[in-house]
Amino acid sequence: MSKQDRISLAVTLVVVAIGALVAIAGSQGGATVGGLPAFALAVAAAFVIQWLVYIHGWARRTEKYFDLTGSLTYITITVLLVVLTPGVDARGFLLAALVVIWAARLGTFLFRRISRAGKDDRFDELKKSFFRFLNVWTIQGLWVTFTAAAAWVGITSSQRVAFDWLAVVGLVLWAVGFAFEVVADLQKSRFKADPANEGRFINTGLWSKSRHPNYFGEIVLWIGVALIALPTFQGWQWIAIISPLFVTLLLTRVSGVPMLEKKADGKWGGQADYEEYKRTTPVLIPRP
Repeated sequence: MSKQDRISLAVTLVVVAIGALVAIAGSQGGATVGGLPAFALAVAAAFVIQWLVYIHGWARRTEKYFDLTGSLTYITITVLLVVLTPGVDARGFLLAALVVIWAARLGTFLFRRISRAGKDDRFDELKKSFFRFLNVWTIQGLWVTFTAAAAWVGITSSQRVAFDWLAVVGLVLWAVGFAFEVVADLQKSRFKADPANEGRFINTGLWSKSRHPNYFGEIVLWIGVALIALPTFQGWQWIAIISPLFVTLLLTRVSGVPMLEKKADGKWGGQADYEEYKRTTPVLIPRP
């Protein structure tokens, strides 16, 4: 086993350990299924689903179903939690509906994109190593867990709270964020589909207000989900507040904005129109 493989295996084990800790914390005061904490079962399922599909991906050296698997994991687990958790109230049903709608839309969008492209360049080197490829699937399990934590705790918590102003504010934020994400993705897809825009960067529509309006929408909608779920948190279940914090950190500091900004600078850096666009257009929060 190479040094790189050993590092990947170690990261995989650490990721699973973190998932286990979140499962234990988020299960405090939550519903049980067959004597086992529903939230913990959800976290375990998030990892198991990735590993099962990984077997197919490794056998065929393909990442075609990677994003789709992530989205289907959200949908499958969320629906099962609603079905299996006793006494789910209006807040729980709302949380489930928002997660399912978001996941269905994003999963469809990403699967269509990779189907058109044929592959995802990020996986070219990863697919050559059993452990490195396994690592990214395992990390996706943790991504699902962190992102959905607030909603899953809200659905499974034994602390039921009547629909209140936080639920209304959260729903409005989710709707605004979802609209931003959908419209931004649609505008960019249409822009790239036009042969006249070959080699150009998009700076129209929402992209004239923010260099990453889809990421802005993603962050806002998960803040909305967390606000809806917030009144149900008790004790260690407050670990679920990691949901919007994780999404924000991931998109602004790790794999979202930094990677795309670097890629864009490599393609258009030095061009007068691009430099002007960068100077006058906010990175994330849209300009009025």
